[in-house]
Amino acid sequence: MPEFLNALLLGIIEGITEFLPISSTGHLIIAEQWLGHRSVLFNVAIQAAAILAVVFIYWKKLVALVQAFLGRRDVVHPETGQSLGIGFARDYVIKLGVSFAVTVVGMLVVKKLGWELPDAVRPIAYALVIGAVWMVVAEHFAAKRAARDGERRQITWTIAVLVGLAQVVAGVFPGTSRSAATIFVALLAGCTSRAAATEFAFLVGIPTMFAATGYEFLSLAKDGQLGQENWTSLGIASVASAITAFIAVKWLLRYIQSHRFTAFAVYRAILAAILLALVPATA
Repeated sequence: MPEFLNALLLGIIEGITEFLPISSTGHLIIAEQWLGHRSVLFNVAIQAAAILAVVFIYWKKLVALVQAFLGRRDVVHPETGQSLGIGFARDYVIKLGVSFAVTVVGMLVVKKLGWELPDAVRPIAYALVIGAVWMVVAEHFAAKRAARDGERRQITWTIAVLVGLAQVVAGVFPGTSRSAATIFVALLAGCTSRAAATEFAFLVGIPTMFAATGYEFLSLAKDGQLGQENWTSLGIASVASAITAFIAVKWLLRYIQSHRFTAFAVYRAILAAILLALVPATA
């Protein structure tokens, strides 16, 4: 298969799976078994390209949050049109910052300990199963709490910290899914609104993935390895990733307004079963 087509397919796979709770890293590792192994920079960079979709979709809210944080204007709830106040905006932005900081510290510890992402397929299958169970359990308890106490959109300090830790876990174990880990830890920790939990998870992913891309870029530049990267392929994959991620996020935000995440849990379980049946135990 031509190299440009390989890169295009990897970009499309990344764009579709980055925000759906089915694990983009896991899907990329699986796809690379047939499409060829890629560098860490390639995989992280196309993830960052997918994050651009969130920036485009939420740019009005991001600008409003920054302006309110600086005391220049109020923030209006995008769904109700109700004024949320400058205090809310500052609190929300600081919580995003705390969640990001927890992720940075956690990943630096992981790097220091020398932990690396396993590239075997079977561990990914196990992570897919665990994640599927995690999703069903989390949404079940969130629904029970919502029925008892009403919908809660608030992101607490506990949720902010746990979301940061969830990003670290997702970064260490392919198949976990960053979006699934963060969304459902927020639901378990008291935010019963799927929309609010998803939004916070997506927004905290912006600085996280951009920082990860910058870190890998500087590391490779320091080691003089940037010349080994196929920049044409990376560009093709990045554009494909950004476009497909935009479409996927738009669809997901509409979908969760009236549906649970159960379909994604079922998909994860089916994919895991196929992998475990077809892939040798040593792979």
